[in-house]
Amino acid sequence: MRAWQVAELGEPADVLKLVDVPEPKPGPGQVLVKVAAVACNFPDILLCQGRYQERPALPFTPGMELAGEVVAVGEGASAEVGDRVIGQTGALGGGYAEYATVPATHIWPWPEGMTAGQAAGMFVTYQTGYCALHHRARIQPGETLLVHAAAGGVGSAAVQLGKSAGATVIASAGGPEKCVTASALGADHVIDYANEDLIARVKEITGGRGADVIFDPVGGDVFDASRKVVAFEGRILVIGFVAGRFADAPTNHILVKNYGVLGVHWGYYQRMAPELIPVWQDALVALWGQRRIDPLVGAELPLTEAPEALRRLGSRGTVGKVVLVP
Repeated sequence: MRAWQVAELGEPADVLKLVDVPEPKPGPGQVLVKVAAVACNFPDILLCQGRYQERPALPFTPGMELAGEVVAVGEGASAEVGDRVIGQTGALGGGYAEYATVPATHIWPWPEGMTAGQAAGMFVTYQTGYCALHHRARIQPGETLLVHAAAGGVGSAAVQLGKSAGATVIASAGGPEKCVTASALGADHVIDYANEDLIARVKEITGGRGADVIFDPVGGDVFDASRKVVAFEGRILVIGFVAGRFADAPTNHILVKNYGVLGVHWGYYQRMAPELIPVWQDALVALWGQRRIDPLVGAELPLTEAPEALRRLGSRGTVGKVVLVP
């Protein structure tokens, strides 16, 4: 089968190599999935660079989440050949290939009516958004939610989940095209941070009060701005740092303004509180069934174009999820 491998660390375009490798066989507790689509995530770039918090042994195949059909079942795995599933391989990867092994504990039914691209790209982003908004921030109906990078993969999920929770959603995005996307996702207000004063606009929209919950996958200057527009007893959710800079959270400012800064490392829940994952997934599938969420796929590329897919993702020029199709 064909698979992308990383044998040395560096920029994805330099280190990703498309190779022929033996089709894997599922071990105990694993299933073998014929990949219908695999989602690209920012951590895939960090894994290639050796900058992610987890480092798989070289050589490895990136690809953290996928959708496909079970074609073989290992000993003790609770699945059936022919099952259509979404699978989460985590930092160990394996999805950028025609076939991938997945722990049977990390597969879920492919939600009825979702395309392959939607199914491949919904798990990590919507689980992260649900964990952040409901478990960490305890968002309430009527609160104001500010979502940064609202047209991106995790941001687009947060906009939809915020609306489904009864919040007033302010979306920030860079450029007219992304603002149109954020509006189409259901945001009540959209700010083009590339051409507008983000701080002034949030204060204007909220009557000077600020946002109760701020969803920040960007970091850097965006986090600095968030501290200036967070409401009394507000919560800033630290999702990631696509801006490349770890921002500071001065404790004196947190104390004086009475707000919280909450880290959201969703993957850590799989180790520390795995019982929560199926609860959140059931809630997400229910929201999909009601069409209160609708995963946004911005681009589908052939598997052979994985380096280009990650280049687009790393340039922050994409909307929604980017997926690869073998």
